[in-house]
Amino acid sequence: MSSVKLFEILVTMVGGLGLFLYGMNIMSDGLEKAAGDRMKHFIEVLTKNRVMGVIVGVIVTAIVQSSSATTVMVVGFVNAGIMSLTQSVGIIMGANIGTTVTAQLVSINLTALAPIAIAIGVGVKYFGKNAKMKKYAEILLGFGILFLGMDIMKDAMKPLREIQEFKDLLLSFGSGSMLDTSMGIFTGFAITAIVQSSSATTGILIALASTGLLPITSAFPILLGTNMGTTVTAMLSSLGASRTAKRAAIIHFMFNLIGTVIFGIFLSKLTINYVIGVSDNPARQLANAHTLFNIANTIILLPFAGILVHLSNKILPVSEEEMKGVVGIKYLDERILETPSIAIIQVLKEVLHMGNIALESYSAAMESILKHDGKKAHETFKLEKTINMMEKTITSYLIKLSNKEISVQQREIIDGLFSTINDIERVGDHADNIAELGIYKIENNLVFSVEAIDELDLMSSRVSKSYKQSLNALYSGDYNIARRVVEREGEIDLMERNFRKEHIKRLNDGLCSPEPGVVFLDTISNLERIGDHASNIALAVLDSTRE
Repeated sequence: MSSVKLFEILVTMVGGLGLFLYGMNIMSDGLEKAAGDRMKHFIEVLTKNRVMGVIVGVIVTAIVQSSSATTVMVVGFVNAGIMSLTQSVGIIMGANIGTTVTAQLVSINLTALAPIAIAIGVGVKYFGKNAKMKKYAEILLGFGILFLGMDIMKDAMKPLREIQEFKDLLLSFGSGSMLDTSMGIFTGFAITAIVQSSSATTGILIALASTGLLPITSAFPILLGTNMGTTVTAMLSSLGASRTAKRAAIIHFMFNLIGTVIFGIFLSKLTINYVIGVSDNPARQLANAHTLFNIANTIILLPFAGILVHLSNKILPVSEEEMKGVVGIKYLDERILETPSIAIIQVLKEVLHMGNIALESYSAAMESILKHDGKKAHETFKLEKTINMMEKTITSYLIKLSNKEISVQQREIIDGLFSTINDIERVGDHADNIAELGIYKIENNLVFSVEAIDELDLMSSRVSKSYKQSLNALYSGDYNIARRVVEREGEIDLMERNFRKEHIKRLNDGLCSPEPGVVFLDTISNLERIGDHASNIALAVLDSTRE
């Protein structure tokens, strides 16, 4: 066969694969949109029940059409603290089963329906009025394009039957020797690692099987390799994540590695004989072997999930930093952006986390000025840097989230959070100002009068209560709590004016010195501003509850 003909086959096959992947992506997007917030509920039903985790993994992967995507999502969830490492094991195992749905689908010859599905999908998507029907049209359109790509790959591979060397290479993978089996596994691993999709690799294998080039004996070792190759995506995704998320990726790798070893050495012939007995169609045999491997591997290894977690902790031990806990960003992970309903919950958690750090900073600042404690002032300075970093990171995350396909209600929540993080950052700034006043007071050995200390203590406790309640309202969405914060803002303003007058009177009467007096007045001014920002946070909650 000429090199021109080989090039033509390669280009056509790659084009068909491109359509296959594009169709799978469109179908996945349509399924995710149709599922909507139900994706969030799938995750919420997670408990320490591993079987439930497997079921959730199967359902989510059937929706997103990729075990790699699900595992990357799981890495993001673990990294963001949505789920524990133990909870992630069941989902990872279920994802491997869920990905076989695509293989089962494409092993059935539905090519004749592809043009009909594309025609209906395009018609409804671009000319339909109903938004819900458009989501289902995307699923139909993706389905049609996927099978069109599959048909192109099959046609492209038919001429390869004339190349004896290629046929011999494929047949050698099924010789049964350790070397040939290993080569088959490596081939599946390499292809999947390159295309970043086990479903795409399985699609190629089914196309080869449909042309009679790839018997199940040769295909099975390659299938085992595809299950190993799909772990590469999650491993790469975990590189910038927490150590716990890295352990989730390690568990995914160990699960597939152990399964590959068990089936490659002990259960290969048994599996092949079973699928041959069930169907004489090579494409169906391959899809059935893929499903059987992943279901059996889950049944075998699910009882040992705790051991897999233990091994992952041995491979990547708990570091000193983990023991100390997370400082700064705790709940955000860009992988979760692909599931906006969950990402919004996580960003709200992060805003509350930032709010609590600002509260800690404010409390330390007040201790520095009331108790003459320089260490507390420096603690505030350190926390202020963390707050500024968090504001930038959360803002960037919210911008990316707002660019996703989200509902009007979700967009309003995001808009409210933009203003809230700005208010929290300003609380941190005012705490920083108070800490600087504390340092000035300590360095110059300034002393407040008993009356000034009492007034600061009273106003500080009122402001603290108001700010805590604003965060509580943000967390709970409670209208009544938010309303009380807004009402107290006027009380704090009045308190600041009265204390200012009283202090000026004490200065005039010679009961206080001018220098500590300036520090006192600047402090109550900062406290009043913190009360204003607490009120702003509460007002944002009131706006959202009215809607």
